[in-house]
Amino acid sequence: MAKEDKINNGAETTRKVNWDDSNMEAAYANVANVSCTREEVTLLFGTNQTWHAGQKDLTILLSHRIMLSPYAAKRMLMLLDGTIKKYESTFGDIVIDKRQEAE
Repeated sequence: MAKEDKINNGAETTRKVNWDDSNMEAAYANVANVSCTREEVTLLFGTNQTWHAGQKDLTILLSHRIMLSPYAAKRMLMLLDGTIKKYESTFGDIVIDKRQEAE
């Protein structure tokens, strides 16, 4: 399913963006990590392979690495921030640390 968006690149230009998802693959991740250099931001995605809460070591099966320019990463930050705010206004706060629930 192709999606179409219009973006405004300043007062003089509006461009139509065609999102072609014909080659898109879906993946699930319940773990993410981020690192960076001056030239790129690297996102690592994977799945926690540790099934017992009492296990001392965690095993994370990394499945995807996505590298972004710092500019694309900042745009992604802005999109994620807006998405999470909308999610929380609809479904309630997302509690990351269980100790926060007691406060």
